[in-house]
Amino acid sequence: MMPDFAANLTMMFTEHEFLDRFDAAAEAGFDAVEFLFPYDHTPEAVAERVLRNELTVALFNLPPGDWAAGDRGLAALPSRQAELRDSVARARDYAQATGVGRLHLMAGLAPASDPEAGSTYRNAVRYCAEQLAGDGIDLLLEPINSRDMPGYFLNHFGMAERIIAETGPSRVKLQFDLYHHQIMHGDVTMALRRLLPITGHIQVASVPSRHEPDNEELNWPFLFGELDRLGYGGFVGCEYRPRAATRDGLGWFRPYAAPGATTGRG
Repeated sequence: MMPDFAANLTMMFTEHEFLDRFDAAAEAGFDAVEFLFPYDHTPEAVAERVLRNELTVALFNLPPGDWAAGDRGLAALPSRQAELRDSVARARDYAQATGVGRLHLMAGLAPASDPEAGSTYRNAVRYCAEQLAGDGIDLLLEPINSRDMPGYFLNHFGMAERIIAETGPSRVKLQFDLYHHQIMHGDVTMALRRLLPITGHIQVASVPSRHEPDNEELNWPFLFGELDRLGYGGFVGCEYRPRAATRDGLGWFRPYAAPGATTGRG
């Protein structure tokens, strides 16, 4: 058993246009992909690349509002809930086309201590989970560190854990990004052991630079082995910024790549 890595097509293979990154990921040996937002392309265009390359779509995000204008999600914003509900319907169109089994709900920029934001967020989580349940899709919540995203509402793993417990882990799961956890809390291995039962997706990147998972603060071979020891059967998203050309930095991935793949120099 080895981790099943999903190339993050928002950050990796940016030498290519977005739709061509599906081809590049498959050629490099990935059998799964994830990405932030597919909404600049039609569901049919995205699905065609998925099918052509026999890929699994592990994850993408629900629409976050106006990203270019600074929105980082809508779920904790009381004045944006009608837009949030519309965004769920839009995401479902893409989910049905691509066969994805999990969607990430971004919280938005709001004080974590604001009671109205907290109530709005919890209601949004319940609404989205209910809407997606009939499609067999898990809703994921990801705590994001305040260094990378100042002002983000869901900025603590403990908060995510409490909300998942309130809503029910059969409907809502944790998106456990080891990069964010190491920056916020450290002690990644013990957190994995404790939180894996409520975890629906894992992501990796080096700390502190958010590059390939091959050096810096964390012992990546140990952590990948730990996922096996814990019996984790989900995907591991590679949400990192390559130091240079994507293929040149895939040496860490070579032991996990599909047979016959060309992973570059490494």
